[in-house]
Amino acid sequence: MCQNPSPGSNSNPNPSGEEQAREGKKQAQVQELARRLADGDVAARVQAARDIRKLARASAKARSAFAVPAVVQPLVSMLPSPDPEARESALLALLNLAVRNERNKDEIVKSGAVPHLIELLRSEIGSLRELATAAVLTLSASPSNKRTITSSGAVPLLVQILISGSIQGKVDAVTALYNLSTCKESPNLTLPVEAVKPLLILLKDSKKYSKFAEKAAALLEIISKTEEGWTSISEFDEGILTLVETIEEGSLLSTEYAVGVLFSLCRNCRAKYRELILKEGAIPGLLLLTVEGTNKAQARARELLDMLRDDSRPKRVVSKDLETIVYDIATRVDGPVKAPETAKKLLRDMVKRNMELSITRLQLRAASCTPKAPLI
Repeated sequence: MCQNPSPGSNSNPNPSGEEQAREGKKQAQVQELARRLADGDVAARVQAARDIRKLARASAKARSAFAVPAVVQPLVSMLPSPDPEARESALLALLNLAVRNERNKDEIVKSGAVPHLIELLRSEIGSLRELATAAVLTLSASPSNKRTITSSGAVPLLVQILISGSIQGKVDAVTALYNLSTCKESPNLTLPVEAVKPLLILLKDSKKYSKFAEKAAALLEIISKTEEGWTSISEFDEGILTLVETIEEGSLLSTEYAVGVLFSLCRNCRAKYRELILKEGAIPGLLLLTVEGTNKAQARARELLDMLRDDSRPKRVVSKDLETIVYDIATRVDGPVKAPETAKKLLRDMVKRNMELSITRLQLRAASCTPKAPLI
């Protein structure tokens, strides 16, 4: 008969001598790098920061081991250094400590990094600006840091990166702004209207179902709630078309945000924007969205379809009425169990055919407008 093991016989055994040696070596390494950061000259501190970055990149355990005030605070104190090399090495070390480690993110912010990062966002050195953008992006992923970063004045500076930064800088700025927009303590984030053009360009060039498209569309929806915002969106060349394409091709979230923008335009000035939205062929995508979108997107699509209807004509079958008719047909064809799926397929086929006809009409119109080559 087997006997139960005595308490503690298999739980938390004492570490072996080899494990103790490894732990002791790790602690000695942390202490040595902390000493060099605190007492070394500029060159020694730069090298210590580079060593920390290298170790943090290689191991999650190293990221945790270096998340101590004796390491984090000296790195933060290097951020306002007059030496660009010191600033860059400290930024990279802090950035790698913060990646995939919420406790480190919070520790870095508590150590006073945010004001220094804001100054670096103003730097005339492009590489420092964009490293600071990446750092703000990483730190803003922690819910407890969002309010501190937003209240520091980061938003207009991130918009400047969005306008004039490199492609990677713009992508990081969009993600950082999106992170800040989800702060529950500051739900009404205000974005400058200058963000409209770069956001629409990025959305136009991105895959509409990507996570990045979701973030860009979400920020455009925020901007569309102001008069300056919806005016700027409507005046941008192919701005409305980009949103229509997002509704047709996007993920559940990006379509929800995109229809929210068009809904905002039409709700605030139907007489001005109705024809512009219709001109870009929004109806097929909106019809499909009434069936396949999120609950919020479906409701907005139905309301927008009603606003796009021509009141001077007898009421046409759109939105909810069309869904009911299609569902009734599907029920008669395949029975009530399969009706929802059949209805979706029928509606998709209708939308696809509508889009094909629209494309054909546009091609014929373009061909008729093409001037004939002169005879030679």
